[in-house]
Amino acid sequence: MELNIQNETAPLRQVILGRADSNGPTPSLDEAYDPKSIEHIKKGTYPKEEDMKREMDEVLKVFEKYDVEVFRPELIEDYNQIFARDICFVIEDKIVKSNILPDRDKEIEAIRYILNQIPQEKLIKLPEDAHMEGGDVMPHHEYIFVGTYRGKDYSDYITARTNMQAVEEIQKHFPDKIVKSFNLRKSNTDPKANALHLDCCFQPVGDKYAILHKNGFLDESEYDWLVNLFGQENVFEIDANEMYEMYSNIFSISEKVVISDASFVRLNEWLRARGITVEEVHYREIAKQEGLLRCSTVPLKRERIAK
Repeated sequence: MELNIQNETAPLRQVILGRADSNGPTPSLDEAYDPKSIEHIKKGTYPKEEDMKREMDEVLKVFEKYDVEVFRPELIEDYNQIFARDICFVIEDKIVKSNILPDRDKEIEAIRYILNQIPQEKLIKLPEDAHMEGGDVMPHHEYIFVGTYRGKDYSDYITARTNMQAVEEIQKHFPDKIVKSFNLRKSNTDPKANALHLDCCFQPVGDKYAILHKNGFLDESEYDWLVNLFGQENVFEIDANEMYEMYSNIFSISEKVVISDASFVRLNEWLRARGITVEEVHYREIAKQEGLLRCSTVPLKRERIAK
């Protein structure tokens, strides 16, 4: 298998899509990993397996429409396997195995058949003390953007998933790239004040645009840096409620085609006004777990395009 990921928007050829067909029972509060899931467990509105499977099937149909080859994790009974992005990610022609929450170690074994098709020298395993999840990592041409949390109280936040040791490791493995880290706002209790991953408050889209949520960044200068990189006129700014709804967690099939939630009316109209085709799906149930379309996909190969 030949990997190639240089950015978020080049035409997609191969992807891993998570699965929800044996998700297990509603977790207890102690088993939940994020404040949004906790909110829905308390309300009794945690999503049902059949609803989440139906939503993922909608995404699968979109990939089939655009002739994208789709890989699925092998089934683990009664286990949440929706958010495949957490467990691994691709930069250039290498795949990085994430260091994720220990309770989720089984998920990597479910994609072992994919990893076995990749040359061993293209597999990167981070040191044990380098914590990282794929939602925090975005290749962007000469850059690799990484969300992190730099606070001394890192260990107090179950929502802090990527540390600076991992940022430094990524720079070592990709010395020709500019690794740019962003200090994200974390909360164990308030989903509207918690950027769980970088893709919960930022994502490039199209050929020159970006979706951004200012309050997701603890350092305003880092937010300003992104605005300057893309240009204010090319930024779609989302508010706290739109971040909560996961507006920045759409997924690009190409510079001209995205998959987005049908409820994101304001965003979808903005994208269409810029010549981008929006394939709408319904992902409201999966969103209750503080993840959306980018979280449930791992691009393996995009076409090489000249820049």
